[in-house]
Amino acid sequence: MFRHSLRRLGAAHPQYPNLFKPLDLGAAGTLKNRVLMGSMHSGLEKGTIFGGSTDLTSMGKFFAARAEGGVGLMVTGGVAPNRQGWVSPFAAKMSNSSEAQSHEVVTGMVHDAAPDSKICMQILHSGRYGYHPLAVSASPVKSPIGWFTPKELSGAEVRGTIEDYATCAKHAKDAGYDGVEIMGSEGYLINQFLVERTNKRRDEWGGSYENRMKFPVEIVKAVRERVGDDFIIIYRLSMLDLVSDGSSWPEIVALASAIESAGATIINTGIGWHEARVPTIVTSVPRAAFSWVTKKLMKEVNIPLCATNRINMPHVAEQVLERGDADMVSMARPFLADANLVKKAEEGRTEEINTCIGCNQACLDHTFKGITASCLVNPVACHEDELLIEPCAPGSEMDVAVVGAGPAGLAFATTAAERGHRVTMYDQAGEIGGQFNMAKAIPGKEEFHETIRYYNTMLQKHGVNVKLNTRVSASDLKRHDGVVVATGVEPRTPPIPGIDHPKVLSYIDVLRHKKDVGKDVAIIGAGGIGFDVAEYLVHSGDMDQKADDVDVGAYMEEWGVDITNEARSGLQERKLHSPARNITLLQRKQGKLGAGLGKTTGWVHRANLTKMDVKMIGGVTYDKIDDDGLHITIKDKKGKETKQVLNVDNVITCAGQTPLRELCDPLEELGMKVWRIGGAEEAGELDAKRAIDMGTRLAAKLEGAKAGEVFTMDPGGGAKVIEFFRNYRNKKEGVA
Repeated sequence: MFRHSLRRLGAAHPQYPNLFKPLDLGAAGTLKNRVLMGSMHSGLEKGTIFGGSTDLTSMGKFFAARAEGGVGLMVTGGVAPNRQGWVSPFAAKMSNSSEAQSHEVVTGMVHDAAPDSKICMQILHSGRYGYHPLAVSASPVKSPIGWFTPKELSGAEVRGTIEDYATCAKHAKDAGYDGVEIMGSEGYLINQFLVERTNKRRDEWGGSYENRMKFPVEIVKAVRERVGDDFIIIYRLSMLDLVSDGSSWPEIVALASAIESAGATIINTGIGWHEARVPTIVTSVPRAAFSWVTKKLMKEVNIPLCATNRINMPHVAEQVLERGDADMVSMARPFLADANLVKKAEEGRTEEINTCIGCNQACLDHTFKGITASCLVNPVACHEDELLIEPCAPGSEMDVAVVGAGPAGLAFATTAAERGHRVTMYDQAGEIGGQFNMAKAIPGKEEFHETIRYYNTMLQKHGVNVKLNTRVSASDLKRHDGVVVATGVEPRTPPIPGIDHPKVLSYIDVLRHKKDVGKDVAIIGAGGIGFDVAEYLVHSGDMDQKADDVDVGAYMEEWGVDITNEARSGLQERKLHSPARNITLLQRKQGKLGAGLGKTTGWVHRANLTKMDVKMIGGVTYDKIDDDGLHITIKDKKGKETKQVLNVDNVITCAGQTPLRELCDPLEELGMKVWRIGGAEEAGELDAKRAIDMGTRLAAKLEGAKAGEVFTMDPGGGAKVIEFFRNYRNKKEGVA
């Protein structure tokens, strides 16, 4: 019915005709474009200890900015229908009128900002994924990534949970939402009822697939009955589980048909459970890599289908729609990176889009730590109420120099200039980008090209005076009102005998200067840089391709995904490729290598290198380097030491960095105001998230900032709550 009633209003957009085609949803209204802002756990959907009202102004400002930025349909982060469904302790829940009233500020701000934008609230019951001791599920099967063994719901409790979904949806309608999304994918409670992996029941809710799919179908029926026909119901359907004993394709088709009959308005695509060992959203995943999954279902139902995962630019979305892969596209994290993505695309300002690079560092990684989400390339995201980028007051404009055109310097320069300050940027290199120019060469980090493109555009737009190939001294900068030192870091040289041997290279020699590297390589240091260098060296071929060039088919083969989706769960045997080099990755500390990598991405990096036969050794002492290779001593967990010589062609040092601050003292001696940001303030691992955040926050408060003052994000108190319950779990279940 719906697919054949799609209608066009007005002239087609010259560049993105499908993206900006309205979509008729019947009694539920019309969407002005085909863009759905997908649900994200932002931490803005606050809950309370006793289930009363709470201030959601921050959440309202966040969504209002995206509505004003042109999004047709938005979905909030998950809100539980009852206490057992919490994602984490005291997380967002809507089971009473007080909690519903708290959301009126959100819907009011959205509809005031853009009356033609619609917003749906996601109803999410976490099931066994809940980070709290009240977790429940279809059966008492603990998740490999969960903290607690869930309690099995009784038959009466299953019925009660269905009623809770319906009550939650009615409260959402009363709060002013245009609809709800029922989260039925990613391994949450509904998914746990659907598959034998987690449903071991033998009552009316288990056993046959007809019984197992009864739970989601009854939920949709109950919700539709409670909210009426003029309310959007999106059902997020897991079309590719990517875990063993998941759904088969015939089961997915049967469920989709039943969900349509039960009253859903739109079916949104879910890809992979959270415990799946196939990356589905990180930056190494090709753009629109899973739209083929949605396309396969297009002929099976008549209501609109929405494709999702790694659709991060308008032209990518347009291609998905033009191919007939879906009726709509979901873009979630891209709206953290740029609230005005849709507006910029509609106005022909695509070059001004701040592209999501899929890094997870400030969004999902924050969520799992209990920290309010943000965005590596846009620290304002989810902080719209406290990080204000506003024009500086007349007469307060400063003439400021920024030395260094890396991430920190670029963030500062563009933000300060946007506010009205006069900014001159100096860098001794011939191009902007700093460490990003090395990162973009790493296979799987092709999106970093986009960030450099964005900053080049914004430097020009805001009139920053950029002086490249220019090394400056303190005296050269005296004419400015102040100087921001964003000179970054230099590699630390470890004190190892023979460190000056010809076979020793630094990571900068390899990634920036493209020095020749032999077949057998040892890498000293297993932090983020060490892993990046290893990833770079195990691959051959084009080392600096663009994100649009990454091969979807090759990616699916590499990770064992059946691109026909005929195999149950979409899994097949992986096809591995031989590494270009033999790599040994070393670290001084005992334990797992890469333990300090991203919470949600570290496992991907480790899995990538493992499948490429990279040897990973911890507990290493570096004795010396000579013509024979790298001499090391390995200490095991029991303290036993073993001597070994790695006969390698090259030893690459990734053993930390030191700040470059040589300008600071001379500038201060001249009596100038000086600020340090990025690596020049704090070296550690190369941390673009911290660098861009520091640069942006200093620029936002520049005219009132004291010399040397450093501005960083407040992580809030959520992390302490998560840590408390983690310790409770450890004590209860005897986890070390």
